[in-house]
Amino acid sequence: MSEATKPQAKDLYNEADLPQFEPMPWSLKEIRDALPARLFKRDTALGLRYLAVDLIMTTALWTAATYIDPYFAKAEVIEKFSPIGAEVARWASWSVYWWFQGLVFTGIWVIGHECGHGAFSENQWVNDIIGFVTHTFLWTPFFSWRISHHRHHSNHASMERDEVYVPKTRSDLGIPPEKAEWEPLDWDELFGDTPIYTLYMLVRQQFLAFPAYLLWNVSGQKHYPKWTNHFDPNSVLFTKSQRGIVMISNAGIAFMIWGVWKSCQIWGAADTFKYYGLPWFLVTHWFIMITYLHHTDPIMPHYRGKEWNFQRGAAATVDRPFLGWQGRFFLHDVAHFHVIHHFFPKMPFYHGPEATDYLKAFIGEHYNYSDKPVFKALWDNYNDCQFVEDEGDVVFYRDKEGKSIRRPADAYFLGKKSTKVE
Repeated sequence: MSEATKPQAKDLYNEADLPQFEPMPWSLKEIRDALPARLFKRDTALGLRYLAVDLIMTTALWTAATYIDPYFAKAEVIEKFSPIGAEVARWASWSVYWWFQGLVFTGIWVIGHECGHGAFSENQWVNDIIGFVTHTFLWTPFFSWRISHHRHHSNHASMERDEVYVPKTRSDLGIPPEKAEWEPLDWDELFGDTPIYTLYMLVRQQFLAFPAYLLWNVSGQKHYPKWTNHFDPNSVLFTKSQRGIVMISNAGIAFMIWGVWKSCQIWGAADTFKYYGLPWFLVTHWFIMITYLHHTDPIMPHYRGKEWNFQRGAAATVDRPFLGWQGRFFLHDVAHFHVIHHFFPKMPFYHGPEATDYLKAFIGEHYNYSDKPVFKALWDNYNDCQFVEDEGDVVFYRDKEGKSIRRPADAYFLGKKSTKVE
């Protein structure tokens, strides 16, 4: 193609001009020494008080919900509001219950998560018993999940070894290499989904991703065998010595299946779903949304080979003011102060705010924080974090036009050429 016939670029995207990222240089010991030792102290009594508050709130909400249907069925209430008005008010009341019960249930799940890390108590029996009960109640196989979640923390942001939210690569999605400067890839052909379809896929992720991860290893390492899951004691996820506790987790889930079946027999499927089922679906939504936004953002790197280490992986997370005061109170700061949790998983959540101040002071620009409204961040990141390159020891997500917002420093940079965006 001659120079005269080459199309003119409307916008020149030059990867070499992107802001540069230099991997964090400090050792984990240097970072830990910057924090007071008292912040690592686990207080069982304090943890139990937080759990007690959660249980009181869920009981109070459950009890209050028992009055919704009888109240709005009263003749005087129907007369006051009209039949349609009473029905609208009834479902509005149920919506309030679902919202807050879903948050409280999620807070209970977070307590189980603390137990899984050993951050709830110095006593491992306390961690195991409370973690098993709280997670089983919310359909999470506690010991099985704890094993893979520990491996996630131990390998976070490693392209080869992380357990969950592992980015797809260019070749995973069948995206060809960049073409010549005057013949750019047809990104609309590759990623031209309608907003409605994108919304459908996002909603599917929010409500089905966690069960899909437990059952089929969705978003996990692609080199695991087919049918890898958290319920098979012989799964590659577990060692022979761990098979017994996997069976205990399975027994807990089997008990929940029996319990829900029995509840449907006694109180009916509709009431079982209203009081328990829908709040549990919201737990799945909140948990997936929180973890997805912690670990998926265009600004955060992923590493290959020797460039990865534990502390670099820990810094590749982002804190967010998730749901404001409700996120802090009901969700025990799980989203507000997640970066420090990745550095020190055994640190109790109630020390997160103070510990984060010390961490920020030490690692500076390597601390990631975003105050973007979380539902906007969910939509943006779902669209902007599509894939990473097949090569490179430090890589960043690319969007639906193959563009990044950040690149590795020159020592790690592959030297991408300028590309045109038509």
